[in-house]
This record gives sequence, structure tokens and C-alpha cells, in this order.
Amino acid sequence: MSPFFVMCLLFGLIFGQTASLCAPSEYTIHVEKRECAYCLAINTTICAGFCMTRDSNGKKLLLKSALSQNVCTYKEMLYRTVLIPGCPHHTIPYYSYPVAVSCKCGKCNTDYSDCVRERLRTNYCTKPQKLCNL
Repeated sequence: MSPFFVMCLLFGLIFGQTASLCAPSEYTIHVEKRECAYCLAINTTICAGFCMTRDSNGKKLLLKSALSQNVCTYKEMLYRTVLIPGCPHHTIPYYSYPVAVSCKCGKCNTDYSDCVRERLRTNYCTKPQKLCNL
């Protein structure tokens, strides 16, 4: 192997995470309750992007923990709560949602993240829409 190739390989292994494009990204959530008159469109931020992974060709020689894939996930987040308009008095009209403050590449934590992407998921309103910019 040439010295240039070895240096490039070492540089890629050491600084691979800096090449990841994982960052807070604008996203609109549509929230509605059956009992309420309106759908609420909430502008927030989520973690999205590309994370470098190291998938070895020698999978049979390594432990499963060494083969885990990194995902773009929350490093720091906070929750905000909004009031859904047009709800009757017997209904709880509040909805809490996460806001990504900063993101990281790491293992997906199912305590607060959906680690599996659903194919037929819809994100739209079926009722008249109100916009919530916080």
C-alpha cells in the first residue's frame, strides 16, 4: 500500500463523523383529534441527515455490537405544548411535540425516537387547518 492511501484511510477513520450531514431540519407536523374542529400544522425541527457507518465485510468474525448502524438522532431536545383549537370542554386540547436543538450520529434510542420508518404514513390534515408557528 502506498503511504498516500494509508494516510487517506487513517484520515477517513478519524474524521469520518465530521463528514456526516446530521443536523436539525425544519419539519411540519399535522395534528388533529377526532373530537376537535381543526387540524393544527406545527412547524418544528427534527433530526435528519446522513451518518457514516462502518459495515465490515468480515461480519462473521465480529460481534453483533460492532456491526450496529448509526442513525441521525437527538443530542439535545426540548418539548413544546400547543393548544388544538376547536375542542369541546370534555376533551384535553393539548399536544406535546419534540423540538430538536442539536443532533448527533449514534444508536437509535426507542425511548424517544421512532427507529423504523413506516412506508404508508400520512402527514396531512383531514379537517380545516390552522398554522402554529412557535
